[in-house]
Amino acid sequence: MKLLQFLALTASSLLFNCETLVQAQYATAAMMRFQCSQLSIERLDPLVSPGMLPSTHMHQIVGGNSFNATMTPVEYDPSTESTCTTCSFAEDFSNYWTANLYFHAKNGSYKRVPQMVNLGLKGQGGITVYYIPPYDGKTKVTAFKPGFRMLVGDAMLRSNQGMQRQICHRCEHNIQQSPFGGAPCTGDDTVTFPNQMCPGGIRTTITFPTCWDGKNVDSPDHKSHVAYPSSGTFESTGPCPASHPVRLPQLMYEVMWDTRQFNDKAIWPDKGQPFVYSMGDGTGYGQHGDYVFGWKGDALQRALDARCSGDRCSQLKTQTPEQALACFKKQTVKEETEGWVSELPGGMQVTYQ
Repeated sequence: MKLLQFLALTASSLLFNCETLVQAQYATAAMMRFQCSQLSIERLDPLVSPGMLPSTHMHQIVGGNSFNATMTPVEYDPSTESTCTTCSFAEDFSNYWTANLYFHAKNGSYKRVPQMVNLGLKGQGGITVYYIPPYDGKTKVTAFKPGFRMLVGDAMLRSNQGMQRQICHRCEHNIQQSPFGGAPCTGDDTVTFPNQMCPGGIRTTITFPTCWDGKNVDSPDHKSHVAYPSSGTFESTGPCPASHPVRLPQLMYEVMWDTRQFNDKAIWPDKGQPFVYSMGDGTGYGQHGDYVFGWKGDALQRALDARCSGDRCSQLKTQTPEQALACFKKQTVKEETEGWVSELPGGMQVTYQ
């Protein structure tokens, strides 16, 4: 009985410490931070490769279950097409997706790196999603409109030339993410993969532009309709350029890659670090994120105006982790995603330049 009491107290203490650490990390600004668990892992990409079955490389997708290969630009609205979502907020049927991470072993084989849930959240794999209003606590932002979609990053990049802002990797010292490494893409964070073993896994941060032209919910490259502040940064409430005058919330993804099972030098290559993205990127420069807006009605605008924080908001309906996990989508094109494989899905070749 004493042992059980001790274990219960220890578990309670660890949970309290994790929640306290999360609060300390994000106490400087009101920001929505919530879990979107895994919806599917498959080769679909309705932005870059619409209608292609399968697309060239593997993605991990979260959000509304109407995600498919087509999702006609402007017309398609996940909030009316989806019947469930993997996200904590029950009114968010948006789709968020990124490339998958693979471990490339010394013997030439590959294995997909699983995702883990971020501190203070509950679910399975997936992405931590942030919607952040200006840090000054008063400047208003305009929520994304129905049909809105965008892409940040470039899957073909193998150097920092042409990289967009605030896409980076963090080598975590432990699962508790302690000591805190500072704001994303600062301190020891790198745009490339970490070059050492990471006892607490690798965190990828993907941050989207925050200024909109106010007219187009999409553009041919899925980028030109949005922009960065003309001076300063979003964090410093820098002004938007005249060409893109509408201030948007800062959308940010964090993906927690659980690399711990691969922390064995015996299976690492003789030279360099062993991780590659599913599009064959052995550098990390090619990480990218895709977004299709799908919030119900004015739910997101209400939450932003109320400056909601964390994964609870008086303006929004939430669902339990169990309800979110009950939402899933079967692969459109069946393909193995688990275990060791001889090549990356789609036969993507690993490149470094």
